Amino acid sequence: MSSSPSAPAAGAAGNAPLERELAQLFVEALNLETAAAELDVTAPLFGDGLGLDSIDILEVALAISQRYGFQLRSDDEHNVRIFRSIRSLAAHVAEHRVK
Repeated sequence: MSSSPSAPAAGAAGNAPLERELAQLFVEALNLETAAAELDVTAPLFGDGLGLDSIDILEVALAISQRYGFQLRSDDEHNVRIFRSIRSLAAHVAEHRVK
């Protein structure tokens, strides 16, 4: 019985490729002038982080629904947590995307 040494950190480290993919989606959906690799996946999406507004998030939510096959709802009580950062969004997408 061997256990994976990265198992406890699988939540964050396991989503790294998806975080980069979502960073690229942000760049494309919002026409950002910043390269996806330069986006901090832990930075807040609103305010002092990426500085997005509700219209930006609607654009991102539409792109996510098209790419990953599920909808992000504006009335979801967990949106504050889901849209905290690219990392938190990646965790949500990983859990809900259509495989």
